[in-house]
Amino acid sequence: MKLLIHTICFLMITASCSGNSSPQNLTWYNDSSITNIIEDPEHPEEQMRISIGISAQVFYISKKAPDYKSLMEKADLSLKKNISFDIGIENKTNIIKRIK
Repeated sequence: MKLLIHTICFLMITASCSGNSSPQNLTWYNDSSITNIIEDPEHPEEQMRISIGISAQVFYISKKAPDYKSLMEKADLSLKKNISFDIGIENKTNIIKRIK
């Protein structure tokens, strides 16, 4: 019986440690629309400045990101057609990592 309890505890600890397989921690802005897209005036060759929502919170899409083109297509679609997406912002960076 003790062996069974220890095995169950071990499996629960292992499962809880594996947690989120995502490489970064994201804060999600669900059902949000892009309200403005411009090149970042301070770093035009590195990133785009993206405004989300009525309160115009400002975030960025890195031009060096491997999925830059896909992120920009979705951001542009949201801006032009007022389509809402779930937008994942990397914690402590204000960089948009996912749009779904």
